[in-house]
Amino acid sequence: MRPVNLIPGEERRGQNAPLRSGPIAYIVLGALVALLAGVTLVVLTGNQIADNEAELAQVKREDAAATAQAQRLTAYTQYQLLSEQRVTTVKSLADSRFDWERVMRELSLVLPSNVWLTSLTASASPGATESGGEGGGGSLREAVAGPALEMSGCSTGQDGVAGFVGALKDMDGVTRVGVESSALPPVGTAAGTGEGGEGGSTNCRTRDFIAEFKIVVAFDAAPVPVEGEVATVTALPEEAAESTEESSEESGEESSTESAEG
Repeated sequence: MRPVNLIPGEERRGQNAPLRSGPIAYIVLGALVALLAGVTLVVLTGNQIADNEAELAQVKREDAAATAQAQRLTAYTQYQLLSEQRVTTVKSLADSRFDWERVMRELSLVLPSNVWLTSLTASASPGATESGGEGGGGSLREAVAGPALEMSGCSTGQDGVAGFVGALKDMDGVTRVGVESSALPPVGTAAGTGEGGEGGSTNCRTRDFIAEFKIVVAFDAAPVPVEGEVATVTALPEEAAESTEESSEESGEESSTESAEG
């Protein structure tokens, strides 16, 4: 038979006595678990802070290195900017520069044999003419904002002046040709006396059939430069007289020439 202990449990002694821990054990165990969790959280937080600080230090080092490299390359950046500005300036000057050499060459090709010039002024703007130079300041020249030619001279009659105007219109780049004046010597005035000279210019009307003119040739399509260029060519009186004699012989009007000499 199996033995049965009939003594109540609270009165038993020895190994058969029940454990009497109560709720304290559970409280202590919970406190230990909470403490362990807190320590773990503190350790994890500290590790995360350390990692973030290390990452921040690395970023600062990289930023310092990039800043130092940028400072070393600043000179190259400034040079590049200066180079681009200079290229832009050179291109602007090249675009605004007018090809006077080509204009003079074409003028020499279209200049008729019965026309001779006593004054020629080339200017890039109305206010760019030389001080004391002829031309510039005329009403026709002031109406042209860009490059223009101002010329004074003579031709064998008004037909010669008209032919010269037509030849000037055939030049490359010419947009308009204005005749400021074109006049024969006044009736009853001795040719070559200087009374018919306009604006105090050299009087090339040595014959009564020779017309003195002032013409402005405009190049409106050309760009207007910031600073104008000017070139002035003035023929000597002797050259004008020689050209007059040659033109008079070619014209074949010997009777008019003989009556006007003296």
